[in-house]
Amino acid sequence: MVLHPLLSVLMRRPDLVLAHLAGYADLIRQESLACGVSLVGRAIAWAVAVLAFLVFLVLAGVAAMIAALHHSFHWMLLLVPGTALALAIVAFLQARRKLPRAALSELRAQFQADLDTLRTLGSA
Repeated sequence: MVLHPLLSVLMRRPDLVLAHLAGYADLIRQESLACGVSLVGRAIAWAVAVLAFLVFLVLAGVAAMIAALHHSFHWMLLLVPGTALALAIVAFLQARRKLPRAALSELRAQFQADLDTLRTLGSA
């Protein structure tokens, strides 16, 4: 019975596999720190967008009730909820911005190199 070269290395030298996995963990940590700032910014932008839209809904409802109660219209009844809506739109557009394409590119390249090596070893 012939074992796949990966299995034979795993049985003979598990320290090599553990060192390789530790390298992957370190690479993931480095790359996540690099793109973590933009991910945190996007998460904050999503939170602001949702909260600002909820504030808009509440203020629009209050403005509609005030306008109905007083049978009059004032420009502030549009300005106050409109400000919250504008903030929600700006935050939404900020949250929808694409991540840099280079995010996790080193990890992808290393993973692809490992897959190519495994395919080469498997076919040999």
